[in-house]
Amino acid sequence: MGPGGLQVAPVCSEPEPAPPPSAPPSEPPPAAYVFQPGFHLALRWSHAVGGTTTFRLRVPVHRAGPRVRLAFRSGDGALVLRRVTVARAGPEASLASEPVPVTFSGAPGVSVGTRTRVVSDPVSFPVRFGDELAVSFEVQGELAASAIELLPGSAMRPGAWATTPGPLGGSPWAVPVGLATVDVEGPPSRAFVALGDSITEGYITGHDDLRDTWSFRASAELGVPIVNAGVSGQGFYDALRLLDGEALVLSGITDCIVLLGTNDLSGVPDSKLQEDMVQLTERLKPFCRTWVGTLLPKESASNGKYEQVKASRLVLNDWIRAHRQPDVIDFEAVTHAPDNVHLFIDGLAVDGIHPNAAGHRVMASEVVRVLRSEGVLPQPAP
Repeated sequence: MGPGGLQVAPVCSEPEPAPPPSAPPSEPPPAAYVFQPGFHLALRWSHAVGGTTTFRLRVPVHRAGPRVRLAFRSGDGALVLRRVTVARAGPEASLASEPVPVTFSGAPGVSVGTRTRVVSDPVSFPVRFGDELAVSFEVQGELAASAIELLPGSAMRPGAWATTPGPLGGSPWAVPVGLATVDVEGPPSRAFVALGDSITEGYITGHDDLRDTWSFRASAELGVPIVNAGVSGQGFYDALRLLDGEALVLSGITDCIVLLGTNDLSGVPDSKLQEDMVQLTERLKPFCRTWVGTLLPKESASNGKYEQVKASRLVLNDWIRAHRQPDVIDFEAVTHAPDNVHLFIDGLAVDGIHPNAAGHRVMASEVVRVLRSEGVLPQPAP
């Protein structure tokens, strides 16, 4: 991920990229329009940048509307955002439209302290559901980051290059950093956030794609945002401790899907797992309608307590189904082998713990089925 060679800018004789359509200033969005997230990641970890560096992240957005606003998060230290632009994403970390400046209280950049979230001014930049944006930002300092690669097609390059229209050059960079949320202003709709661990965040090999996750696939099929607040390695303790800054901070969320507990198995008594789930869902109750997922098969345990893990997982899943407050999405039922509840169906897992892309597709289908069968979202047209 080190710096690469310089990229020659296009010569003047080449046609300039077409600018994106923009909403006329005399026609502001209707008063009923609201900002809701079309993209989000929790960004629990931290990545340090010495000199000014440009990141260009290729970001898929699952919401439509005439304006966007961007939220950035610093990591384990101060962060300086010098310049930010947004455009439509082109191939090889290039721009498919003219870069539009993003401002913060009218200024081109902003400085923030440790573990701070900062939100841009609204930007007139129409997007459609499923558009992929190129968000380019020149930064220095500590950026909040994911633990795994999730945004292939992104890049980084030392220096100030946020307005470069051609391929950014530099090096491929698929780890999400800095950019936490893309809100889109539009008609209010159902908007979901998925809370979980590495299974939700999307770990398969570590070199992964957000578009393969169960939440993204279900979102694409349902046509409503289901943004991702999963964090690799997370258990109930961290989820409760950091809930305000990683999920409850989002605007316009109507529903939450919780898939947590796998990393807590064998570490605490069964009663504590249930108490933690109740505490989490009670915290979410004023914020969103909550859906709880049963835990997927777990075919091994690194601490030598596999028998305890197996028993605790079954106890928690049975309790979730019987409790039914909140609503249940039974992920275990659609992923376990027909003859063994502790094993995955062949071809759905990568390591006996994490589902592969096929496993995520099965999980997504179950989310779609449940939400439609419960009448939360309409059935597809015949």
